[in-house]
Amino acid sequence: MAWREQSPERGSQVSSWNPGGPASHRESTLDAAESRPAVSVGEREDFVDAPKTSVSSISGAGEESLTSRPHTEHTVENAEQNPNLNTDSTPARPTDDQILAQENSIREAVAESSPFVGDKEPLAALRKEYEDGSAVFLQKISTLEEKYQAIRRTRGDGNCFFRAFIFAYMEDLVQSNSLQERNRVVTCMRQWKPRLIAAGYQELVFEDAQEMIMDQLNSLGTADPVMLPALETNMRDAGVSQMVVMYLRLLTSAELGQRQEFFSPFILGMFDDCPSVDHFRQRYVEPMGEESDHVHIVALTDALQVPIRIVYLDQSLGAAMAGVGHAEGAAVNHHDFVPEALQNATGPNAIPKVHLLYRPGHYDILYPSKSA
Repeated sequence: MAWREQSPERGSQVSSWNPGGPASHRESTLDAAESRPAVSVGEREDFVDAPKTSVSSISGAGEESLTSRPHTEHTVENAEQNPNLNTDSTPARPTDDQILAQENSIREAVAESSPFVGDKEPLAALRKEYEDGSAVFLQKISTLEEKYQAIRRTRGDGNCFFRAFIFAYMEDLVQSNSLQERNRVVTCMRQWKPRLIAAGYQELVFEDAQEMIMDQLNSLGTADPVMLPALETNMRDAGVSQMVVMYLRLLTSAELGQRQEFFSPFILGMFDDCPSVDHFRQRYVEPMGEESDHVHIVALTDALQVPIRIVYLDQSLGAAMAGVGHAEGAAVNHHDFVPEALQNATGPNAIPKVHLLYRPGHYDILYPSKSA
């Protein structure tokens, strides 16, 4: 298993968290579907382009003399001598594996052209994506506009849930300057350190990422607090962003491992290829680039005690958003993931501060309207 004690060579570290320094990143913003490279931290593998089908050129027959045989006779004769000769001029169809490899290569290239975390945009930018597309999506976006004012896109590289979650959470803390919540989550992270070690993870693998986050949080309330531009710069840096995602994956995996009895029915019921919770953790949680679903969300929100809301933008028909009535086709579903310890609680800690938009295979950040 990646990052565990028996594999010390797999641990990777990153240089110090740079609150204000420059970081190289691409500025274009493009919402891409998530690819699912099963790549562990420190083992980034590039996708290989699918082999191109080579089609030999077929030259036409030249002018024929009175004694020459027709070109078709040569073709028939050659086919009789070599039964494996392809006499059809149509290029051979690529195999399914070649098509899949080419699709993955395209997705990877598109994902790498977008920043890990984009700029905050008005929700009208989302409408523009679908103006020539599905009428159902356009109706649902109209519904979203009654509750939300803006969107921030994340790179579609399979890690978008973790990246969107941590950025949205820290951005809310930066803007609210809630020292009470800062102190709570910093304490929670400190308590996770021995639990991660007990779960078999090497301290050198996760300690840098943990310190990065805690340093940012601890700056709140000081004379030099982290500001949004620095937070954006840090999360757009490849080394920093990937290390933070790795840390969140380890928290999620450890939470699953420590509560196997609770999570086992969900995992065994949803994944036919996972005979155990540990197998699920190794296959679908710890590797970088593996997409996240309901199980990942529940585990991470429970691990950090942070409630979040997922809003679903898809073709499904369902109940309208709370407090907003719409025709059935324009209904927008959402689900609040509230940690078990907070489900009967009242007050601001039980209200989701993180709002994510889910489109099939991808998560972006949503910003509620002030009146919502």
